[in-house]
Amino acid sequence: MASKKLIISGGQVVRPTGVEVLDIVIEDGSIADLVPPNSVTADIERFDASGLTILPGAIDAHIHLGHAKDIARPREPSDAETETAAAARGGVTTVISYVMSSKPHEDDFKDILSVTKAGARTDFGFHFVIATKAQLQAVPRYINEFGVPTAKLFMNIRGSEGDRLGLPPIDDGFTFALLEQLAAHGGMLCPHPENMEIAWLLADRIKSSGRADLSAWNDARPGFIEAEAIRRIAYLAQVAGAPVYCVHTSSQPALEQALKARDEGINIHIETCNHYLTHDVEAPIGVVGKINPPLRKAADREALWAALANGEIDTLASDHIHRSIESKAGDIWTASPGCPGLDTFLQVPLSEGHHKRGIPLQRIAELTAEKPAKLMGLARKGRIAKGMDADLAFVNLQATETIGKESIQSDCGYSIYEGYDLKGTIDHTMVRGRFVWKDRAIVSDSAGHGEYQFRKL
Repeated sequence: MASKKLIISGGQVVRPTGVEVLDIVIEDGSIADLVPPNSVTADIERFDASGLTILPGAIDAHIHLGHAKDIARPREPSDAETETAAAARGGVTTVISYVMSSKPHEDDFKDILSVTKAGARTDFGFHFVIATKAQLQAVPRYINEFGVPTAKLFMNIRGSEGDRLGLPPIDDGFTFALLEQLAAHGGMLCPHPENMEIAWLLADRIKSSGRADLSAWNDARPGFIEAEAIRRIAYLAQVAGAPVYCVHTSSQPALEQALKARDEGINIHIETCNHYLTHDVEAPIGVVGKINPPLRKAADREALWAALANGEIDTLASDHIHRSIESKAGDIWTASPGCPGLDTFLQVPLSEGHHKRGIPLQRIAELTAEKPAKLMGLARKGRIAKGMDADLAFVNLQATETIGKESIQSDCGYSIYEGYDLKGTIDHTMVRGRFVWKDRAIVSDSAGHGEYQFRKL
């Protein structure tokens, strides 16, 4: 249980208005007050955060909780237990996981909720992938009864492309009907944007040339097919009146189309992922770097950094997939796509963005906490302010950690950041007033502390 009353003292607190030393008064898991240092003299339990910077707990709105090779849903409490341990290690206090199924989601929701709750150390929510007519018809219920107002659509699931995920193909008529449902009932679309028909054509050409390197994956699914799909979904969303949240934006062309749509008054939001900011087709990781959308070129990476710094990108996410390294067996055409990212979630923008590029801490907090909370309907999260949940990440900004397998909490057991020296360590993570990561180690009895977040946009 969280301490009934606790004072966090001596830390540099990151708020939208600036960074200052404040004492955080926590009561029953919420922030009761923010006061000048040492102004509360009552005999209350204290935690000394001197020398640390306190950010709002990060919200990773794009993860996949799965089981072994299956990323459709958690099957056992341990699936949530290991991955929310990775989240806490990465300064993340709330995760939102995508649930995939060809069955009506209401059939499995209670079981998924129960399994996740039993293992979760952090708070959590869900997005539903909508792929069938039955799911489409149930969208109002998902929004109003289950608190899942965000729907994932795989625009690339055409022909047999969805077979590996167990999903049937969709078309643009289905897409438009989903947008209408979301517009009518207060939902938002999270589209995976790729024009699959063109990707098939390009992949056949590249395979016939014998190429199987990391850059071949990018050339088979280039930025322009991501950009075209964003342009298409943005226009359809405008007609239907639904907001769009562009997940895992990876390329300069895709970014440009999303910004163009925004300039035209379309209600569109932009997410990118840490791996697109730190890795490109020249990364020496080979098939491990197979991700959808692909890792791009250096120019795309720099365009994303610029948009992140100037406020054009709204959120950062991990697109965390915790399949083991064995899933990367084979060549670029046969290996499973995706990579883990929760363990280093907050460290990457602190090290590569704040320290190396001068991005202010307030902007890091906005990208990783404030804006995800606002867009995803998490009213009590995202800021260090009176009345909010006491979700906090305690960072030693000057400490450097070399990422290695031994410190990875995810059950995948690897990281694309192995060997990286990341400046800024997550020393403690608190979820609703309780430490779940303390002194750079998981709190063993924190499994089950996480609570389901019923969301309303």
